[in-house]
Amino acid sequence: MGVEVKSVLLRQLAELVQGELVGNGDVKIHELNALETAGAGAISFLAQAKAKDEASLAATAASAVIVPMAIETAAVPIIRVRDPYLAAALIHTHLLATPFLATGVHPTAHVGEQTVLPEQISIAPLAVIGQRVRLGQRVTIESGVVIGDDVQIGDDTSIMANVTVRHGCRIGCRVTIHPGTVIGSDGYGYATDSRGCHVKRPQVGIVQIDDDVEIGANVCIDRATFGKTWIKAGTKIDNLVQVAHNVEVGENCLLVAQVGISGSTSLGRNVVLGGQAGLSGHIHLEDGVMVAAQSGVHNNQSRGAVIGGTPAMPMKKFARVVAAMGKLPEIVTELRRMRKEIAALQGVREE
Repeated sequence: MGVEVKSVLLRQLAELVQGELVGNGDVKIHELNALETAGAGAISFLAQAKAKDEASLAATAASAVIVPMAIETAAVPIIRVRDPYLAAALIHTHLLATPFLATGVHPTAHVGEQTVLPEQISIAPLAVIGQRVRLGQRVTIESGVVIGDDVQIGDDTSIMANVTVRHGCRIGCRVTIHPGTVIGSDGYGYATDSRGCHVKRPQVGIVQIDDDVEIGANVCIDRATFGKTWIKAGTKIDNLVQVAHNVEVGENCLLVAQVGISGSTSLGRNVVLGGQAGLSGHIHLEDGVMVAAQSGVHNNQSRGAVIGGTPAMPMKKFARVVAAMGKLPEIVTELRRMRKEIAALQGVREE
């Protein structure tokens, strides 16, 4: 028996994204694809109204296209919106949405004592659930997942293969955690004695992850020394990110791959950290701060600051620094020439 393909009328998709429909709204759409590869039954999108992009629009075999407001007509039905990229994401998600399938608890999974399981649950083979765990409705636990004692997980959350959630941590609703991530491992805290030996400081706090957070693969979020490490609602974390103990990440932040945040640093709302950016400990980035990739941030940053470089500086200044660095070989050559000329002139005067 084949997989049933979901089909939606184009007018319904236009209503979903509050767009302006131009053309036949009865066209049936079952997938979203790129302009170059889309065929019959597919919808695509045009992000910008540039000449080369409009040529791709004219040549597409898609049944419909999402376009910016600057595009008024096309050879195929269109949905005109202010942000085609956002509209495409909403439509794609809608087309791929499937009802939750409650498979129950696999016989090879282990569930500890006093753990509360809802009616709608899906726990895969070889998952391990500790004692006194509370799972919400429609939670998915994939194979190899380890959930420690006293963990709480909210409704509609997906924990993918080989994720570890250590004891006492709290995870909200509609959270997605991708394979290999570790939530609640010990924070990195040591005290050094007079002989130079490092004595471990107990890490007795938790990690709290609020609603609608997505965490990529192989991310490490450390438990707090005391209190909690806190990832607030709507934040999206890419693969291979390190979040240290007692860090607080505000709502709707974006942390790109290989970001590292040191202990007790806090981020406001809608902060964006580019790939491989590093933040030192005990600093605060206010709402809307944007940090360029591979930057090193060592001090507090005010609301809306856009910074780059190591140490990080305002982006306009950083751009001038980078431009100047590209000219350094020529500058050095010119400096040597000038030194020789000055030395020669000084020699003439001495004679």
